[in-house]
Amino acid sequence: MTTAAVIGGAGQVLTEDEVTAFIGNALAGAGLAGRSVCVIVPDATRSCPLPLLLKAVARALKGSQITILVALGTHAEMTTEQLRKHLGDDYPNVLNHEWWKPETFADLGTISSARVGEISAEMLRDEVPVRLNRAVVEHDVALVVGPVFPHEVVGFSGGNKYFFPGVAGQEVIDLSHWLGALITSANIIGTPGITPVRALIDEAAAMIPAEKLALSVVAQSGTDALHAIAFGDTTESWRAAAEISAQTHVRYLDRPVRRVVSVMPEKYADIWTAAKGFYKVEPIVADGGEVILYAPHVTELAAMHPEIARIGYHCRDYFLGQWEQFRDLHWGVLAHSTHLRGAGTWDPATGEHLRVQVTLATGIAEDVVRGANLGYLDPATIDLTAYETDPDTFVVPNAGETLYRLKE
Repeated sequence: MTTAAVIGGAGQVLTEDEVTAFIGNALAGAGLAGRSVCVIVPDATRSCPLPLLLKAVARALKGSQITILVALGTHAEMTTEQLRKHLGDDYPNVLNHEWWKPETFADLGTISSARVGEISAEMLRDEVPVRLNRAVVEHDVALVVGPVFPHEVVGFSGGNKYFFPGVAGQEVIDLSHWLGALITSANIIGTPGITPVRALIDEAAAMIPAEKLALSVVAQSGTDALHAIAFGDTTESWRAAAEISAQTHVRYLDRPVRRVVSVMPEKYADIWTAAKGFYKVEPIVADGGEVILYAPHVTELAAMHPEIARIGYHCRDYFLGQWEQFRDLHWGVLAHSTHLRGAGTWDPATGEHLRVQVTLATGIAEDVVRGANLGYLDPATIDLTAYETDPDTFVVPNAGETLYRLKE
């Protein structure tokens, strides 16, 4: 496919009947009869009416061999009960992406150091082995079903990102996330088109033998409604959805604010995922300002990456200035650390200087929070009404998916 079929758009809300009919017609015309299909879906950290979408997909592909693969990246495994609620039914052949098991993966080849250098404008020059969940390569067709949002590593999520890092090996995850960290979250998040990180994951996706299709959706954040759906190959479908997401999920302020309170929904179970409440607002915070992540339900920094408590949260230059000390750690963990601390500098004589203070008002113990180089507030002391009436504070409800920028 060279173009995507699209229904809906910015400012529109699709009905369930419109969604079901569009998916049925799109898949009926895709030549999938008699072919095995691996359906790659997001985990529960993304807003998306997945039960509605999967019901329509299952109906359209009735009679085909289908496997549903949950793109965890390196997030926690979903339980049987969580999967039932998330998917909307007890589907057969449902797999978590078991990224912690070596036997999960198929080897697709290697992206050379020279090619990585070309893609990254020589920010990196490391060859990277490309490993992917073998369920994808064992099916004739890989069908991505999931939302597109502004994203701190790649620009806009969706498309081939569901393969890399969604169901990928650690090597591509580490390299792609560190490349994004070198560019910095504030400079890449919400960037339209093919960013260097998008080019890297597209390069890896070209090695997948299955036909790659996508139902890329633009969700009304925090609801089960959809603004739009695009169907096509994973590049063109993503491109069409990202253009609509840029109109839907990016909001502009006239001037910087001194303080932001990001109210995190419960779908973000730890700071590893709830950090999106910082990524999406960093561009609007004044120098010397503060972002408070208000998430009383969060009780740990990173369920699957406990090493973050040891290294803490620091700006990019903190790690680059002491690279020999940190280079052997997972680069994806280092990238996450930089994304939550944002812009800053590091000097061997004067130490680290950060543009914005990050404060957690969570259920995490104060010593753990401060030990990770973050500020602490007792969540019981937070008065959202008072913050909402404070002229120096901007409160973001249901934070984590809408990007805030300053008007040019």
